[in-house]
Amino acid sequence: MPPVASSSRAIRIAVLAMGGEGGGVLADWIVDLGETGGYIAQTTSVPGVAQRTGATIYYIELFPRRLADAAGREPVLALMPVPGDVDIVIASELMEAARAVERGLVTPDRTVLIASTHRVYAMTEKIALGDGRSQSAPLLEACRRAARRLVATDMAAIAEESGSVISAALLGALAGSAALPFTRDDFLATIRRGGVGVEASIRAFELSLARTMNDDAGASLPSAPATAPVNAAPAGLDDLASLDDLVRLDHLVGRESWWGEAGEELRTIVGHALPRLVDYQDEAYARLYLERLRPIAGLARDGGENGTRLLAETARQLALAMTYEDTIRIADLKTRPERRARIAREVRAGKDDVLEIAEFLHPRLQEIAETVPAPLGRFITDNRAARAVVTWATRKGRIVTTTGIRGHLLLSAVAALKSRRRRSLRFAAETRAIEGWLDRIAATAPKDCELAIAYAEARNLVKGYGDTHARGLASFRAITAALDRLERRSDAAARLRRLTAAALADDSGKALAAELASLDPAPQGG
Repeated sequence: MPPVASSSRAIRIAVLAMGGEGGGVLADWIVDLGETGGYIAQTTSVPGVAQRTGATIYYIELFPRRLADAAGREPVLALMPVPGDVDIVIASELMEAARAVERGLVTPDRTVLIASTHRVYAMTEKIALGDGRSQSAPLLEACRRAARRLVATDMAAIAEESGSVISAALLGALAGSAALPFTRDDFLATIRRGGVGVEASIRAFELSLARTMNDDAGASLPSAPATAPVNAAPAGLDDLASLDDLVRLDHLVGRESWWGEAGEELRTIVGHALPRLVDYQDEAYARLYLERLRPIAGLARDGGENGTRLLAETARQLALAMTYEDTIRIADLKTRPERRARIAREVRAGKDDVLEIAEFLHPRLQEIAETVPAPLGRFITDNRAARAVVTWATRKGRIVTTTGIRGHLLLSAVAALKSRRRRSLRFAAETRAIEGWLDRIAATAPKDCELAIAYAEARNLVKGYGDTHARGLASFRAITAALDRLERRSDAAARLRRLTAAALADDSGKALAAELASLDPAPQGG
């Protein structure tokens, strides 16, 4: 395929990048590449919105100087990309590539689209009550259909592997696409003239260039993470990995009569759950998880395929419910050495760099009351004077530097309450809620196994902490209260799933209230 510079018009390039990804550096490299290679170059940028709701668009036009000299005048170059008239679009992330398609910047008659296939989730995806993530495969397919040619690979992984930034990997993909009339040496010389992070940038450039040129398909999604073996501890639990007897499933489940009949999906779920539960509390807590599953396993034997689905979904949601996020858990995670090491890797801190991690914490009265022993917690919430004192003392958040001695000791003291978690007000409340949920599943399954599965799935509404947890819990309780009416319907499971979807649709509760109001009159089951 000939480069896009084969005509006498300007080469029009749009770069879409988020803050901190080096989009400006990439634009400067392209300008330097053009000016050194005999082109008149112009670049402009329009900043995006902060907090990952939009990218900055860098727009570059390159016009051959020889043509300007022949005409005896300077060219007039545009300041912004025009839909349908862009030769090269470079996107630092897959959703940004899809946005370029949506804006009309990518067209099948003209545009070479160069995109990284990794995802940095948008705010709308992150704040969704359910799984609000857009699927990558349809985005990639839309990019492939819209472009004259698509060059896409996981350039964030290339940058990480090279110890560089994604801009250098994008430059390598641009070189590999052959969309510009410059040689590999021209690109390398441009990086060297930049004079900053040269060696790391060249490593990323070369690796991206090689992968782009070897990618016959023209586009590939990041590989999905491999499923962890059932006997392995989750990543980050290095302290448990040495305790082989705690992470071997046969040690924890060997005496369970139902375990030998478990399917592969269930083994995978429980294989992840048990080390998580041991890490969250202790081995006895993991055994409690299995004891709670045993009655559901008994029901599953008589339920055929639906029974297997019921057991797997209950196992998944039970593991999440029993490892709820409280102040003890958050403090524990924030003080782990592996967390500090991960952050150091992410910011590429050198051995001589000083790394400081500051956490903004604002525990509310309810969270404090739930952490202390149940009698004291009830006193704090029920006594007006105690409520006033705690509310006043926690009216402002505080910044805690966990890499400092005071901050680390403060959070370590909270994390040390793990051994007393079973005495806390929150633990008592969660125990009642979990056992009530399991009892209702057990009562519903013999009558309508599909409804029991849908009710097990609905427990996913209860998640997070603070206001998010309170809203989810209120929605789940409302759905639980509606079960009696649902059981009289022939479409009970479908309607319960509609209720769950409505609860996830907005955080005001209006959609769920409307669905609940529509339940009566109910069609009778046959």
